[in-house]
Amino acid sequence: MTADPAAVAAARQVLAHLRVTVTDLQSHPATPSVVPTVAEYLPRVVAAAGPGARRTYGTYWDRMAAAWPERSLDTITASDVEALKQAMIASAVARRNSRNGRHAGEHVIAAARAYYRRAIADGLIDASASPAHRVAKPRRLPGTRRALTAHELEEINAIARTSGNDVILDALLLRLHTETACRRSGALALRLIDLDTTNGLVRLTEKGSTVRWQPITLDLAGHLREHADARGAVLPTDPLLRARNGHPITSRRYDHLWQRLGARLPWVAVHGISTHWLRHTTLTWVERHFGYGIARAYAGHTDSPGSSITTYIKADLHDVANALSAMTNQPHPLARVADHGGAGSPVNHVAWPTSE
Repeated sequence: MTADPAAVAAARQVLAHLRVTVTDLQSHPATPSVVPTVAEYLPRVVAAAGPGARRTYGTYWDRMAAAWPERSLDTITASDVEALKQAMIASAVARRNSRNGRHAGEHVIAAARAYYRRAIADGLIDASASPAHRVAKPRRLPGTRRALTAHELEEINAIARTSGNDVILDALLLRLHTETACRRSGALALRLIDLDTTNGLVRLTEKGSTVRWQPITLDLAGHLREHADARGAVLPTDPLLRARNGHPITSRRYDHLWQRLGARLPWVAVHGISTHWLRHTTLTWVERHFGYGIARAYAGHTDSPGSSITTYIKADLHDVANALSAMTNQPHPLARVADHGGAGSPVNHVAWPTSE
């Protein structure tokens, strides 16, 4: 492509004004921008990441910085990332739900890819130069979680109500997760303002900062309000779930709960049962009795990508309330149906705890 003569003339005029010749430009090439080291760039990656990414990838980003502190981003190879993955797999802590370090291997690749995506976005390297994207993630194995039976759920709730130092809180947690199928993060994020006792709703903030109103029984809504009032929640933004001393609970409450349940019910420890199994239990029941579309809405998956058929099977809040009403055999203000019979529901076998 021939250059525009007028543009060439203008460029020569600028060079002449600066007293620079073409020979000068050729003998003094442009100084390339300095690519930071892995350790130098880490604070920028962390600052740009959301809370979930920092929680999931933070440990692996720190390991990257420790492994390659003085090396610039553009000198890391796919073999380096693969070697780090193998080291993380070999050093993974064996837990009840571990699978020979596969999760650690998967997370280190995901963390490295997130790290290099930020570098690409900042213009530090080309998209084709990311070493993390040249390393395959370990293939994800089928999950071992399943829906609990009515008897298993009843046993878990019975032990939670008769052991530990805060049976009211533990019973509320189990009931909340069983009715809503929410994740731990959703329960921990609940505030006083997120509870609607009139309409039987809680506002859940979960993965990807998604927000939705989820139906709960009026019984649960009332117990949650009594719990919050008794334990010092006053301001609208005060955390809803609290320990006996009035302090908001953390994820450690869940850890202690399942450790205690596993110590008293050996099958809980053997199978590595956790709060997420309650989500499987509820969503499986909803899918079997109300179909895939309503189960997606119940899980909060209505906006996730999928087959084009999902466009036509979206459910609304009233559909979810119908499913909850049938599962608990309790009427709900937003349910459209008059018959709330929940035959076969595991929730019907679980008794309520005493109030605060």
